[in-house]
Amino acid sequence: MSYGMHDGDSADGAEAVPEGAAGVPGGGVYDWFRRGVRLLEERHPAAAVQLLARAAEAEPGSRSIREALARAQFDAGQYAAALESFRSVALADPSDDYAQFGWGVAAARLGDFEVSAEHLALAVAMQPGNEHYRAALRQTRATLAARAGAFGPLLPGAPGYLAPPDGSDET
Repeated sequence: MSYGMHDGDSADGAEAVPEGAAGVPGGGVYDWFRRGVRLLEERHPAAAVQLLARAAEAEPGSRSIREALARAQFDAGQYAAALESFRSVALADPSDDYAQFGWGVAAARLGDFEVSAEHLALAVAMQPGNEHYRAALRQTRATLAARAGAFGPLLPGAPGYLAPPDGSDET
């Protein structure tokens, strides 16, 4: 996934800020964006969230920054925040397949498989050849089917199994 700036994003960012001034990182918005993306690529998502959140605060309309922030939040395990960030990108551009995918996988991590299936299906419809999208949709649909009992009743000891209230299945 390329993290280039989307059309309409500021290439030079906000005014440069001296390093350490009032807890603000040095450089401008674009510098924060680039450093945040680099941290994300280097597998430091929590640190990336800090810089990218600062950049998103300064440039709230930037889909590139919001998307990178969403990825960092997801990778840092901040699924609710990631869902909201992916959602804002997808609402700004409903044809953004990656934002739809991100919204879907974040919803799945939060246990909302109905919303997950909806957005993953949109991503697959936009990019039918993307195996990551298709695999995520298959997993979500399988979870929904399992929850609906399509594969028969869960057996004692299976994840998600709830014992009957009368305890008749005890061994």
